[in-house]
Amino acid sequence: MTAAPQAPAPLLDRVEPVYRPSGKRPVWMGTPSPGVQLLKAITIALIVLVMLYPFVYVIAMSFASREAAASGGFFPTTFSLDAYRSILGGDVVTRAMLVSIGITTVGTTLSMIFTTTLAYGLMRTKDVPGAKTILVMVLCTMLFGAGIIPNYLLVRSLGLLDSYWSLIVPGLISAFNMVVVRNFFMGLPSELFESARLDGASDWRIFTRIVIPLSKAVLAVIALFYAVGYWNSFFNAMIYLNDTSKWPIQVVLNQYVVQGSALTSIQAPDQPPPPGQTLQMAVIVVATVPILMLYPFAQRYFTKGVLTGAIKG
Repeated sequence: MTAAPQAPAPLLDRVEPVYRPSGKRPVWMGTPSPGVQLLKAITIALIVLVMLYPFVYVIAMSFASREAAASGGFFPTTFSLDAYRSILGGDVVTRAMLVSIGITTVGTTLSMIFTTTLAYGLMRTKDVPGAKTILVMVLCTMLFGAGIIPNYLLVRSLGLLDSYWSLIVPGLISAFNMVVVRNFFMGLPSELFESARLDGASDWRIFTRIVIPLSKAVLAVIALFYAVGYWNSFFNAMIYLNDTSKWPIQVVLNQYVVQGSALTSIQAPDQPPPPGQTLQMAVIVVATVPILMLYPFAQRYFTKGVLTGAIKG
């Protein structure tokens, strides 16, 4: 009788041990000493301090009093709301804020509608005629750009110059965002679509009742990407908008903080002018804080939305 074949040894038992003359574990596998842990804690604390200090300093200087701003100290000690009263009492910053909020809201909404519908249509390239060609055309835009002059000529030919639509229509769909959403849609169970079609559901009903509710994670992240892009856009506004009353807040920030234009036009006329540095810091805070407030609401969706949409497909 032949002996029964023996089961192969486990993989870990078959791996030959690495020869180490000293017999010690590698440094990265050992428990760090208290001195090393203390050094790591100090290094991390210094990095956090270096990262947070500029942001905290900008906020503190925007509230600094006239005396604290004139002293030029390392950190202001007395505070005042004069800078915010001055810029919010004028019409330049408040109008620019309303313009940015409107462009961000409308642009993000339209971008999400067009991006999700295009991603759903290109999800099944075998069933949609011409889907592969359209997908290749979209992907080519990630590799090649038309340039500033062709884009300007296109916007002028469409009659969008000096219009808010010139800040929305050219960047209505991002190829990268569309690919991420498409890959996320393709990762959804195909059994859901098949069962819905057996029940007589149309593609639009499947899209609105099944795909969208199951894709809240990736849609929240992509919506945040679009919102940040529209809010921070100032180059297109400088090119396409000739009317200064239509400037968004980022153009005002660039004009009066980066370019160093006179700050008298953004101040309230019936109030004494605060120091120029506090006015600049206040404009930076007003232009930055609103979009930062969106991050805590979408933070929990980042890992699930972006990684799943980027890996599957």
